[in-house]
Amino acid sequence: MPTVRDATYDLLRQLGLTTIVGNPGSTEETFLQDFPDDFQYVLALQEASVAGIADGLSQGLRKPVIVNIHTGAGLGNAMGCILTAYQNKTPLIVTAGQQTRNMLLLEPLLTNIKSEMMPLPWVKWSYEPSRPEDVPAAFMRAYAMAVQQPCGPVFLSLPLDDWDKEVDAPAEVRTVSHRIAADPARLDAFAKRINDAKNPVLVYGSDIARSEAWEAGIRFAETLSAPVLTAPFAERTPFPESHPLHAGTLPAAIGPVCKRLEGHDLVIVVGAPVFRYYPYVAGDYLPKGSSLLQVTDDPDMAGKAPVGDSLISDSKLFLEAIVPKLNQRTASETVAAKETPPAADLDTTPPTPDTIYAIMREVMGEAYVLVEESPSNVIELERQIPINTPDTFYTFASGGLGWDMPAAVGLALAERNSGRNRPVVAAIGDGSFQYSVQSLYTAVQQKLHVVFVVMCNAEYAILKEFAELEETPNVPGLDLPGLDIVSLAKGYGARTHRAETARDFEAAFDSAFKEGGTTVIAVEISPKLRSLLG
Repeated sequence: MPTVRDATYDLLRQLGLTTIVGNPGSTEETFLQDFPDDFQYVLALQEASVAGIADGLSQGLRKPVIVNIHTGAGLGNAMGCILTAYQNKTPLIVTAGQQTRNMLLLEPLLTNIKSEMMPLPWVKWSYEPSRPEDVPAAFMRAYAMAVQQPCGPVFLSLPLDDWDKEVDAPAEVRTVSHRIAADPARLDAFAKRINDAKNPVLVYGSDIARSEAWEAGIRFAETLSAPVLTAPFAERTPFPESHPLHAGTLPAAIGPVCKRLEGHDLVIVVGAPVFRYYPYVAGDYLPKGSSLLQVTDDPDMAGKAPVGDSLISDSKLFLEAIVPKLNQRTASETVAAKETPPAADLDTTPPTPDTIYAIMREVMGEAYVLVEESPSNVIELERQIPINTPDTFYTFASGGLGWDMPAAVGLALAERNSGRNRPVVAAIGDGSFQYSVQSLYTAVQQKLHVVFVVMCNAEYAILKEFAELEETPNVPGLDLPGLDIVSLAKGYGARTHRAETARDFEAAFDSAFKEGGTTVIAVEISPKLRSLLG
């Protein structure tokens, strides 16, 4: 008779889930004992890094990843990155050990009390099997829940004494649909609305990238000859940013969004919420005389949209189905030419963010993966490094710091495991760097090619910009003196460099990008603040 452990590992093999990212604890060792040779265990030093690395790996490989963390204590550490994975729509199967069933009633040390409730609402499904024999089937259900749209993390709490129990039959391997198709009648109604519009505008979100719909999105935009705006706070790039129809990024506040959409009688949102607003700036949701259509794979996003009519569908299936129903248009307006970004200034010290990102653009060429968690200079990054290739840019959908650094490690692991082998570059603020610095250990130990460019301004600049907008002077805790990024990175075994000039940075980045390995470059940047709303 096979054991629960045997049946579970066999099921995971059949599902192709042979990579586990984890930080082992006492309640997980019974699952991990005699770890199979055909599985890969990726160690991270803290559970937030575990979840972030798994998220990046899952997105890079386009498949679920097993996350193994330590009972309720580890789950608590991981929750910030699990929250981000939920909003990123990443299909993680998060597992945590539970105390032995014989002692659960006593709630001994390290019991995960009310284990199914703890990760809610940031997982799609949360479960602790009632019987040891149900563990393999619970994994099958977890997989089915994670990969169906909208994808997302799920959670299993697994008592440590279940693994050696016997099961009388293997878990049944099932397949499920990974995409939701549009209702045909609703699709026809949307097509009529689009054909009747005089001056539509498109707003594209990250679901287009997740559903591999770049080419379909380009065809849709070119059929309508309509400008394309990237949705606010998009965690994945949905449209080539050098395309003539790309009109920039929509601002993230109610009043400015309305102003940006003026002149358009129909707003067509594909693969994005309506909208990610932050901060609060009052105004109308839409200009007078304008209406909105939203296409999303997430009923919750459709339900909470403040305006507009929705259609539930995978982005790619919608775009492929709608284009044949549309009339080819000639351009009703010319998309305004984008301003030429400032050139790199190699002589001014300290260098500006524009200079640093311009140098990175020239060195990286076309083959790279870029991760961003430097909020106060994201505008400079966007104008200096246009993304024109799918699956090239990643950031966090939640706004919670600490995800991007381990995610860059996971993405680098995905690049190696997939054989694409593109270098991963992470632009990280010196404040952001502190949230998940432990993830450097995994990058070094796995010998991954990832370059962390740490933008050092010794402050939470984005919060100072918020303080100006919100007229809240003298907020404490916004300065960050005394951070030694290089010493921290050396402690984890990374190659390091402190760049004080633009030319120094250029030489260090060129070397790190081309030579491989894990490198941290700390570069001092000019501390100039800008308007939060651009």
